[in-house]
Amino acid sequence: MEAAAAVLPALVPSGSAVVVLFAYLGYLAAAGAILPGKLVAGAVLPDSSRLHYRCNGLLSLLLLLGLCAFGVYVGWMTPTVVADRGLELLSATFIFSVLVSFGLYLAGTKSRYKSSSLKPHVSGNFIEDWWLGVQLNPHFMGVDLKFFFVRAGMMAWLFINLSLFAKSYLAGSVNLSVILYQFFCAWYIIDYFVHEEFMTSTWDIIAERLGFMLVFGDLVFIPFTFTIQGWWLLRNEVELSVLAGVANFCIFIIGYLVFRGANKQKHVFKKDPKAPIWGKPPKVVGGKLLASGYWGIARHCNYLGDLLLALSFSLPCGFSSVIPYFYPTYLLILLIWRERRDEARCSQKYKEIWAEYCKLVPWRILPYVY
Repeated sequence: MEAAAAVLPALVPSGSAVVVLFAYLGYLAAAGAILPGKLVAGAVLPDSSRLHYRCNGLLSLLLLLGLCAFGVYVGWMTPTVVADRGLELLSATFIFSVLVSFGLYLAGTKSRYKSSSLKPHVSGNFIEDWWLGVQLNPHFMGVDLKFFFVRAGMMAWLFINLSLFAKSYLAGSVNLSVILYQFFCAWYIIDYFVHEEFMTSTWDIIAERLGFMLVFGDLVFIPFTFTIQGWWLLRNEVELSVLAGVANFCIFIIGYLVFRGANKQKHVFKKDPKAPIWGKPPKVVGGKLLASGYWGIARHCNYLGDLLLALSFSLPCGFSSVIPYFYPTYLLILLIWRERRDEARCSQKYKEIWAEYCKLVPWRILPYVY
């Protein structure tokens, strides 16, 4: 009861937390519109249209890092500002996500657009439509909201971690566990923005409508639950042996190579179906489905890489508690659920071609296991 009484007041959004949230989102909106970046064509939609995305996330991230460093240097802000207001920012972002989701639902149901991006998909079930969304790619003041929210969530993950690292450093508790966790996450996030254009061909962008599920997932779930390990290490000292650290690093490298390699092969194939994979012409089923490289090993080999990466983020926390393993556990459940949905969608879309592909590549995620 005493712990709850101490936590509840911190869950009430403060004025400073709201200012931090809107300053952050406002910066990203302005940077996304102003800063130069590669213009990438998205996937072809059912009505043969395609959106274009300005992939300047890496530049936006580096500029924001520079601005924050300058702010800390001149004393305008402290490096622990995010970590100090973690619960306040969590509640403010959650409330914002709920309000945005209702706004998307209302705007979507009133839409008269016929394009694939903005055409309303209304089931008549309010909960379903609010949760899954009504429109595929809604915009607000010229901002593609789905692409924007993913970018905001990924960057917030890094900035929360950096603030936690600053807090650990000031407390003198930085050790091998903290360094490995911070390095793995920073590498993953920065690499995401280096290859940001790959995001334009993912399931979320091309197939999922924008509702509470994605808004909450991007703005709240990614930054505030993917950093649980960082919060754990801030409060619990874990001493890893050098051998354990090396093993952890190997898991991260394998996961990264599989995850990034698989996503890159799929992205390149969609741009150029004849581009060689692993030095050989690609094997294609029915002229549409890639069955070479990682995609000839398992139908969702990228999920395996993602799961190994998630595990590597948690291993620096040791095995004294299950709490730091929330992320890989959640991700395993999510990716199996998503894989099932994707299999059903592909089976309906490609029919006999999909059946042929499944015979050629029988494993779903992990060869010889699942």
